[in-house]
Amino acid sequence: QLQLVESGGGLVQPGGSLTLSCAASGGSLDEYAIGWFRQVPGKEREAVSCISIFGSSSYYADSVKGRATIFRDIGRNMVVFEMGSLKPEDSGIYYCAAELLLSPVGCARLKYTIWGQGTQVAVST
Repeated sequence: QLQLVESGGGLVQPGGSLTLSCAASGGSLDEYAIGWFRQVPGKEREAVSCISIFGSSSYYADSVKGRATIFRDIGRNMVVFEMGSLKPEDSGIYYCAAELLLSPVGCARLKYTIWGQGTQVAVST
């Protein structure tokens, strides 16, 4: 059974950058669409970015577009999310999620069923 573990969170200064990794065990991420989500207390969980299988398509929320990149590190069986020009509103718990795909469809509207435990990101001075 696929399991996901996020890493790379922490305290970052405004204007800085972060690299979040979603590592998998129990299966190959090549077969899964991977999404990154952000949860802030009192707000709905926000889909931040995702990537479909074969890297066929990707999605970025307007809040991160132009500042973020998502890509697969196939050799390490992980998906990496990088974001720069960080703002305090980028703070939250970042979760990665996976959904098995049989064809390279778009990832933005998928219902993800496998979730990691999350990693906390705080953008602050």
